[in-house]
Amino acid sequence: MTAMQDTQDDTRAGASADSGRAGARPARGMLRRFGPLAVLAAVIAGAFALGLDEYVSFETLRTNSERLQAFVADGFVLAALAYVAVYAIVVAASLPGGAVLTMTGGFLFGVFAGTAFAVVGATIGATGVFLIARTALGDALREKAGGAIARMAEGFRKDAFNYLLFLRLVPVFPFFVVNLAPAFLGVPLRTYVVATLIGIVPGAFVFASVGAGFESVIAQGGELSARGVLTPEVITALVGLAVLALIPVVVRRWRERAARG
Repeated sequence: MTAMQDTQDDTRAGASADSGRAGARPARGMLRRFGPLAVLAAVIAGAFALGLDEYVSFETLRTNSERLQAFVADGFVLAALAYVAVYAIVVAASLPGGAVLTMTGGFLFGVFAGTAFAVVGATIGATGVFLIARTALGDALREKAGGAIARMAEGFRKDAFNYLLFLRLVPVFPFFVVNLAPAFLGVPLRTYVVATLIGIVPGAFVFASVGAGFESVIAQGGELSARGVLTPEVITALVGLAVLALIPVVVRRWRERAARG
């Protein structure tokens, strides 16, 4: 009798443990899915609450220019890593000031290195936002999407690289919007990273080139600003590159219609 009771107790204990593990699995799944999103939201809220966006400014660059240059001179690699990390955090937190940071990169590291570091930092930050949004919301939204939204998502995925390249090259679309939209439309990670990396190079080069000339401006007591960077000529060149990115899409669609016809 005692042995039978022990067996029943063991069975009930095992069932209870299995039930506990089964209940813990959904909780862990929810944590993995929404935990990073909650952390990102807290970082964004905290950054704006503390006014960190105000520190990414030309005035900050002017005030700390000598310290920043000394920091780079003391350890180029460490300074570069710190710059990339700050840039990634600013992009991930959707703080304004990407142009200021890119020009700061040109000022501190030169045109080519400044462009490269800015592109790497921006790509890392944008990819982090993309992965968090896709994990937390992207799959659920795609499952519930229907009709026109589903067709739009399918069309975007079909030519995702070219569309993303276009959106990155044209300087009229908010950076954070272009970070999020592909996550909801099911764009593959590799496509997103490569298109982002390539698409932001021309604009970053322009801003870093301007920043490389800030040393003489600071020495003369002139005004640091982004005014005049996106001149009609620069905008025309960027739009031209963006249009070129869409040509393969147009050609592909024309061939598909011709084949059906």
